[in-house]
Amino acid sequence: MKTQTAKKFFLFALAGVLTLSGCALSTMKKMAKDQQLTVTPSPLEVHADTVKFEMAANLPEKMLKPGKVYQLNTYYTYGTQERQLKTIQFREVDYPNAATEQPKVTETFMFPFVEGMERGSLQVQGKALNPKNGNFLDTERLGVADGVITTSKLVQPSYHASYAPHGYNDQEELIPTNVEFFFDQGRSVFKTSEKNSDRGTRFAAFIAEKNVTRTVTITGTHSPEGKETINSDLSKERAAAIEKWYREQMDMYDYQGMADQIRFIQKPIVQDWNGLKSMLASYDGITSAQKSEWTSIINGTGSFEQKEKQLQKLSTYKKVFDDIYPQLRTAKTEVLTVKPKKSREEIATLATQIANGSASADALSLEEMLYAAANNPSLEEKQKIYEAAAKKNDTYVVHNNLGAVHLQMATQTSGREMTNHVRTALNHFNISNQKQSNVFAQANMGMALAMQGNLWGAHDALTKAAGMNPNNEVSQGVNGAKGAVEIMVGRYDLAIASLNRATNRSVDQFNKGLVQLLRKDFRNAQSTLESVISNDRGYVMAHYAAAVAAARQNNENKVIEHLRNAINADASLKAKAVSDLEFRDFSGSQAFLDLMN
Repeated sequence: MKTQTAKKFFLFALAGVLTLSGCALSTMKKMAKDQQLTVTPSPLEVHADTVKFEMAANLPEKMLKPGKVYQLNTYYTYGTQERQLKTIQFREVDYPNAATEQPKVTETFMFPFVEGMERGSLQVQGKALNPKNGNFLDTERLGVADGVITTSKLVQPSYHASYAPHGYNDQEELIPTNVEFFFDQGRSVFKTSEKNSDRGTRFAAFIAEKNVTRTVTITGTHSPEGKETINSDLSKERAAAIEKWYREQMDMYDYQGMADQIRFIQKPIVQDWNGLKSMLASYDGITSAQKSEWTSIINGTGSFEQKEKQLQKLSTYKKVFDDIYPQLRTAKTEVLTVKPKKSREEIATLATQIANGSASADALSLEEMLYAAANNPSLEEKQKIYEAAAKKNDTYVVHNNLGAVHLQMATQTSGREMTNHVRTALNHFNISNQKQSNVFAQANMGMALAMQGNLWGAHDALTKAAGMNPNNEVSQGVNGAKGAVEIMVGRYDLAIASLNRATNRSVDQFNKGLVQLLRKDFRNAQSTLESVISNDRGYVMAHYAAAVAAARQNNENKVIEHLRNAINADASLKAKAVSDLEFRDFSGSQAFLDLMN
């Protein structure tokens, strides 16, 4: 009898406990209606392929019960799919003042973005739970944020193929030819012995070749002794004597009109010590101490003739006079002739023939072949010429430029063809860098890695290239590509710095406006994007991004204006605008509805 009574009491007590527990869970569920949930940002936003947000949860006072747990389960639903996110738990033991203060917590959530998430819902469902027996009561699901803003996805890839210089000078080049003739002391007669010397004979033969000549500069000089300085015209007369003989040679070889195109320049040098000082420096006929005696007088005070008289008193004067002074009585002639070169058209034709195997590779220098490739507008023909050049001499320049061609081809193709071009380009850039570390291959490597989707690898390569002192063109191209990559990885602070140093190309200026927008610098973003539109009316996405910037500033007129221009240029943007939460505040306006209908 006592046993039965005890059993009844236990069951009664258990029922009471369960009733009290269920009552507690029911109370928690009921009070959950007054919970406060705040999501930041709302709507959600994607940056660097990740949706990241904070949710602050405040529960009502006295909601938490001893031994019970309140969970907040979060989900993101889109289309027919759902992604379960992190769970927040409130335990009464963790909030000892829960009877008089609201339990509060702020948690950070993140999940990878996939296409289709733009229109979705962040939902929360509460669960009052008894962990001892597993009993629970769920609250209704609540939508706490609508959709994902995808403005960061408007970023445009920026690629710039960097070609190393071809090394060919297509401008007129002048070749100097120098000859020196000597005169007797105090005389300006161009002696027959000088004309018939090896120097004179070679120079006459040179004139006979009738090279295209621009200038003939004749510098007449004299030695410092007294007889020389008395005749102040001696240097000029010596220069004139050489010019006279030169003109006689031109007449002999029938220069005709060519002679009129040659400019003769006479440079008489009078009372100048530089020639003597220069020759003394390399003269080994006297000691260093004796040389110092000469330079002390030459660099000292007094007139030219006074210094010469002081020199004549030196014990070494006669030796220097015999050995050096005769070499100062000269007329030095420099003739600048035009270097013979093939025409641009001839180089282009020969390069094509070499590439096709119908001409010998020796028909052009490597620099001429690279020049021909650089000026050929066809990527396919460029490729063939560079490949032929690689057979001739596979330098770092050849491999970089051949890779650059494949890089450009990759930007014009897609799928497997693009993948193959990028892979081939990377191979050439690696070979180029192995032959000689160079900024062109380093920059191009960054572009290729970006095309492969290796964003941080691309960023490392581009950063290295930027530190290699590139020329302005390469530097701006690197910064444009680097800025685009930095937007893609969500580093807007780095991106704005890079894009401020990028090119003025529409793509780089568009990305600059976009990163200003993402950094909430709306006014400057609007200005930059409208500048892109002004310079390139066909850059459709600039209109769309400018509409977003206007929406952020609550400027409906600008929103409608830019969306209309964007949709008129690309009708597919209408559907994008309809579902884009950037325009949620205008979706009910008549102007917006009229535009979307």
